[in-house]
Amino acid sequence: MVKQNATLMLEDGRLFRGTAFGATGETTGEVCFNTGMTGYQEILTDPSYCGQIVTMTFPHIGNYGTNSADIESEKIQVAGFVVREESVHPSNYRSEQSLVDYLKGAGIVGIQGVDTRSITRHLRDRGAMNGIISTKDLEKDSLARKLSKVPSMSGLDLVPKVTCETQYNWPKNGSTPQYSVIAIDFGIKHNILRLLSEHGCDVTVVPAATSADDILALKPNGIFLSNGPGDPAAVTYGIETIKKLLGKKPIFGICLGHQLLSLAVGGETFKLKFGHRGINHPVKNTNTSEIEITSHNHGFTVDPDSLPSSVDITHWNLNDDTVEGFRCKDLPAFSVQYHPEAGPGPHDSRYLFRQFTAMMKDA
Repeated sequence: MVKQNATLMLEDGRLFRGTAFGATGETTGEVCFNTGMTGYQEILTDPSYCGQIVTMTFPHIGNYGTNSADIESEKIQVAGFVVREESVHPSNYRSEQSLVDYLKGAGIVGIQGVDTRSITRHLRDRGAMNGIISTKDLEKDSLARKLSKVPSMSGLDLVPKVTCETQYNWPKNGSTPQYSVIAIDFGIKHNILRLLSEHGCDVTVVPAATSADDILALKPNGIFLSNGPGDPAAVTYGIETIKKLLGKKPIFGICLGHQLLSLAVGGETFKLKFGHRGINHPVKNTNTSEIEITSHNHGFTVDPDSLPSSVDITHWNLNDDTVEGFRCKDLPAFSVQYHPEAGPGPHDSRYLFRQFTAMMKDA
């Protein structure tokens, strides 16, 4: 079968020629890279990747196919997908569909046959930047004109694209729930909901713009702030809601939820050069001095010098000394930047869900 030509162009003019992988057409977004060797289906369906073209650093992608269980939301969320080489013969007893057919069925444009090591090195040197993948327009000047109209990730609120439209209850796992939890959906992953349920929580998911009064009217034992895409500083409505919820109920935040909590207590966030995306990042717990191997997906981080004296930093990233978690000293609220629910990734940090339920019990 003849493969269709495709081009990836970065906003600084760097071109990568390859062939179409997935749907044909054109797509734009911020180009980033993920260092995970596995978990591509979870990565594709993670709402935190909305608006991004993801480059996988592992060279051979798709070898175990795709299935209906390993999803983190109801659809593929990435803007585009970049791989070195697809596996044309997936082999796994759980496989239901090949990766390329999965992408085609969702209309996701991708490219393969490019030097993903070179792309990754370029982004590490120059920083994450916008890009365009096209299978129909391969001309540099034309692609550059289209790319010039793509907004920067800084200042971009992408939460409305991924949050739920209406309130819903996550299915219980069979045991009798002990705690009622409201999860504010800034782009929540299914595995977070699964683990909250497994830890005895009856979870109600509400849209990101839900007011503090409406949340408190549901009389929850605790409030969860989810992960999600885009610039946290642009999610002003979420920040204001969290300010009104602080001190009223125990709060636990992950990823974007962590960043929004930091902004609500008076901190600031900034954009990282190329972000943290992978499943083996070392994080130090300052309370125990233990090192946790963790799953990451974020392009922004909390400025440690901006945090008020009313919070303690509880976790640090050992790769670049960025903030990975904090807790409020006088309020029942804490958060982490990384993903303790993994999906994909290690299970080192799942104790944080027990910490949340213990906080609700004490309250």
